Amino acid sequence: MQLWKGRFQKALSKTTNDFNSSISFDSRMYREDIEGSIAHSKMLGECGIITKEDAEAIGQGLRGILEDIENGKLSIDMEAEDIHTFIEGELTARLGDTGKRLHTARSRNDQVAVDLRLYLKKQIDEITSLIESLVLVLCQKAEEYSETIMPGYTHLQRAQPITFGHHLLAYSEMFLRDLNRLSDCKRRMDVMPLGCGALAGTTYPIDRTITAQLLDFEGIAENSLDGVSDRDYCIELAGALSIVMVHLSRFSEEIIMWCSHEFKFIELDDAFSTGSSIMPQKKNPDIAELVRGKSGRVFGDLMGLLTVMKGIPLAYNKDMQEDKEAIFDAVDTVKMCLTAFTPMLDTMKVLPQNMRKAAAGGFINATDCADYLTKKGLPFRDAYKATGEIVALCIEKDCTLETLPLEEYKKVCDIFDEGVYEAIGLEKCAYERKSRGGPCPDNVRANAQRVKNYITGKNTENK
Repeated sequence: MQLWKGRFQKALSKTTNDFNSSISFDSRMYREDIEGSIAHSKMLGECGIITKEDAEAIGQGLRGILEDIENGKLSIDMEAEDIHTFIEGELTARLGDTGKRLHTARSRNDQVAVDLRLYLKKQIDEITSLIESLVLVLCQKAEEYSETIMPGYTHLQRAQPITFGHHLLAYSEMFLRDLNRLSDCKRRMDVMPLGCGALAGTTYPIDRTITAQLLDFEGIAENSLDGVSDRDYCIELAGALSIVMVHLSRFSEEIIMWCSHEFKFIELDDAFSTGSSIMPQKKNPDIAELVRGKSGRVFGDLMGLLTVMKGIPLAYNKDMQEDKEAIFDAVDTVKMCLTAFTPMLDTMKVLPQNMRKAAAGGFINATDCADYLTKKGLPFRDAYKATGEIVALCIEKDCTLETLPLEEYKKVCDIFDEGVYEAIGLEKCAYERKSRGGPCPDNVRANAQRVKNYITGKNTENK
């Protein structure tokens, strides 16, 4: 059934129909289309635009279609133009003229817009739940390894000693920002476009507040042109999801490095690794690599949406049909990555002894050596220069700051005494960094609890 065929004298060519069709991807919104239609028909009945008996019959008919689709009695016809046409056609086949009254005071333009907003609001909730699960795993691991020494890096060079728990909680902060972005995106998305019609509203005496309340929207689109042509919420969601993928990709890169022989900080569980078809010794971090690779898909989806929308005049244009495949792919990809990434992280084996060994090399306690001199009264820049000379001396003698004899220290600066060895101990270097946001174990445990409280409190509020 083609809703617009009355104007045309000639049948649509199969090529045009196939090119025009969107049911292959918008069929996933059948629940939302039915929800929106039930609310619309109820409003029509409440406003006296159709009889309450017709409105009730339409509602029952739509609920019957939903039940039949979900229990497998009714298959969605992939030859239909779109999901909206299919459901209206099925309703008309069941109810006759009563079914034809459903589309009163409504256009497919505002119908599509409300379906997409309803669908994406639900998807944001699902993605939020997946990110929260990942953050809770990070918190549990951070508490478990709050005292585990590892090297912190800048420029991928060993820089200063930190704790593994502190490193993990850096990602929890990133994901908390992602949660806030998704929440903000959903808040701006929570505006109902039904009633905007094709672009200019309607002459029927509708009450849009009834429909908004039935569909649990916080607001109503106040400009009919904008209501049907706005896809900012798709772009904004794709942007938020792109940042989620940036964070997952960065984390994946570290996991890939950490489980390499060169680092060997962790070992991934067999259930979340793969092997080689020719090299029997291999254990590959394929999940992390795929997450890193799939980030490009989501970035591409964002660029696709921006490109589609950048030159479209008001109001609706068929170009906008391209919004769905892009945002659906971004949503699906992020959900798939989170679903695989979280258990991989949860089951990984941490190798603290290897982290500690790596931290012992690379002079990552040099800053603490300079601070030791500064606390004894030497200006920091002088302390920095003296420590640099000592590091050079250690390299020349093939030793570490911990093993360099005290007499060698004194040759560079006579302020040094036996206390330097305690000051540059790796545990002391990390554990004494008690400044707010620092890596000491107490901070790590407190921050992990703070994040857990935020997540669990947020879930309690939602209930």
